[in-house]
Amino acid sequence: MLPVIALVGRPNVGKSTLFNVLTGTRDAIVADVPGLTRDRQYGFGRVGPVPYVVIDTGGLIENPRGIEAQMRAQTQRAVEEADRLIFIADARSGLSSEDQFVARELRRSGKPVTLALNKGEGLDPDVAAADFHGLGFGAPRLIAAAHGSGCDELMTQVLDGFDAQPPESEEAGAVRIAIIGRPNVGKSTLVNRLLGEERVIASEEPGTTRDSILVPFERDGRRFLLIDTAGVRRRARVEDAVERASVAKTLQAIAEAHVVILVLDAHDTVAEQDASVLGLALERGRALIIAVNKWDGIPTEQREQIHRQLALKLDFVPFAPLHFISARHGTGVGELMHSTVRAYEAAMRTMPTRELTRTLEDALTVHQPPLVRGRRIKLRYAHQGGRNPPRIVIHGNQTAAVPEAYTRYLANVFRKSYDLFATPVFIEYRTDENPYQRARPAPRRSPRRTRTKGRRAR
Repeated sequence: MLPVIALVGRPNVGKSTLFNVLTGTRDAIVADVPGLTRDRQYGFGRVGPVPYVVIDTGGLIENPRGIEAQMRAQTQRAVEEADRLIFIADARSGLSSEDQFVARELRRSGKPVTLALNKGEGLDPDVAAADFHGLGFGAPRLIAAAHGSGCDELMTQVLDGFDAQPPESEEAGAVRIAIIGRPNVGKSTLVNRLLGEERVIASEEPGTTRDSILVPFERDGRRFLLIDTAGVRRRARVEDAVERASVAKTLQAIAEAHVVILVLDAHDTVAEQDASVLGLALERGRALIIAVNKWDGIPTEQREQIHRQLALKLDFVPFAPLHFISARHGTGVGELMHSTVRAYEAAMRTMPTRELTRTLEDALTVHQPPLVRGRRIKLRYAHQGGRNPPRIVIHGNQTAAVPEAYTRYLANVFRKSYDLFATPVFIEYRTDENPYQRARPAPRRSPRRTRTKGRRAR
């Protein structure tokens, strides 16, 4: 599973700025989940040698009051979830009593800690780090998060020891499914419906101390691997009124999955956190299926209203199919699994270059790209750049100017042509080098004629 890295420190030392750099986002607010303040955010890390989950925290304060107490509680929860911690301090302010308090709290956690001194642009590293050596976290790393300086080196140190590629397992050929959603929407009931009601989940994934469980099962002669983040549960305990949820575990499950099933409660509205987690799954490029559970308890006259609400709230994933199910009674679960297999096959589909290029040419014939400064964007050929999600690389000229609307048009064309069911289609553009724009040798100039003073020679 992906390592989890928490950014911790006193308030206003640049944790959110570093979070934005590591995740490649502009806004530190990424996911809003029940029971969490906006001071604890989650995202997928992009800077560093291996992928990971990064958590932004509000800060640790020694004697919190009011909302500060909640902020501290959320930070402590992030520390518990994390595998490793980045302790961020202000290089310009020097070591403070607040930093010393944070250091004591982090030492108590027993987690590996890397000390990063932010706002270090223009400072001498030895002078800036002098006061911080006594904290006992090794040599501090001087960074400037606002400029991205030193962040690659920082994450290389923090992630040392984690493998870039997970080892192949005996279940490598299975369809990996992550079932996610808010507490009490019926995830546990659906899990047990898929596994069999008397099944005990007891196969813990080796190499991790977290609760994420990989559970193999078979259905209709096909092998599946369920990525369950709710921990080891027996049948008698799955109906608990409160189900513990960890956003970090949800993001880990998304990263490991081929197909993500978001479970919603038909009796509730689509909440902001549903859309946020779904957006993170979309960012990761996973095939998406939405299961609206407890549908058997919805009166007929209310169902059309729920359909309209879902279409409005989930319009940013129009390709994700909706399944209306009853996990308790098994209604619609068979069709849900059929869509899961179809989505997996679409996400892993191989598309030959010749066929992709022909599809691109047909799309260009129907709808030409727009003009840019009076010149037409030229898209020449396409080839496959990856799977899970399907990635299509298109070569041409002026590709940086292709509008987002035209990219969506092409994605829909490829989705329809290759039956890329329930999966996002990532399109990447590359501008071909124009051989005529290479540096040319300077033209030879004829020698300038100069007049000489005096009489012409006879």
